[in-house]
Amino acid sequence: MIEKDFVTEGLKRTRIDEYLEKELERAGYGGMDVQITPLGTMVVVYAERPGMVIGRGGKNVRAITNTLKNDFGLDNPQIEVKEVNVPELNPKIMAYKIANMLQRGMHFRRVAYSTIRRIMGAGAQGVEVTISGKIRGSRSAVAKFVEGYIKKCGEPSIRLVEEGFATVQLKPGVLGIYVRIMPPETVLPDSVEILPPKMEIIEDDEVVEVEELDDSEEIVEDEIVEEVEDLDELEEIVEEESAEEAKEDS
Repeated sequence: MIEKDFVTEGLKRTRIDEYLEKELERAGYGGMDVQITPLGTMVVVYAERPGMVIGRGGKNVRAITNTLKNDFGLDNPQIEVKEVNVPELNPKIMAYKIANMLQRGMHFRRVAYSTIRRIMGAGAQGVEVTISGKIRGSRSAVAKFVEGYIKKCGEPSIRLVEEGFATVQLKPGVLGIYVRIMPPETVLPDSVEILPPKMEIIEDDEVVEVEELDDSEEIVEDEIVEEVEDLDELEEIVEEESAEEAKEDS
């Protein structure tokens, strides 16, 4: 059945991702993408340090290619390594960095806040870091740190928010690190762009000129000055009328 094929393909990709995650942890593994081509299967590996993925003389790449072919049954696998330009915007890499810092004995709050500052400094719209496990004592707990704007539900939270997960083994137990990042170039479906107002000059029922009203304050000041002049004229007229009435009464 078609559903069974989808499940099998998804399970195979998950196993490949876990294998690459384990083998390329020191290289700053940032995820992978599998593409089926007429010549075989193209596996694109994203890493912070591509040189460690390739290895001396391509030794590591050849070993990974043979494993993908023999153990995972990929047809003529070809590996392409791409460098992650901004590691701070890759949630997988940042989750591993948090795990490494926790393993070195740093406090989880300090690690979380420093990581959030790095991610937001790289231009992210929002970030969420969740650390769960025995972080405070013998009982399990969850600590969540959020900054910026990030979608929590709906289709945009799945399609526009990137996610990364890592684990770290400490003396009290295993901690899980979950990082969610909204990239800087993300455009939300409910975003609205407000255009500046325009003024049309009409003569003889034809639009002669269209100008953008950038100096709105000056226009308001001009209107206020005109109103003041009108009030002065009105006061003069009232004074003249009252003076004429007084003469008539006398």
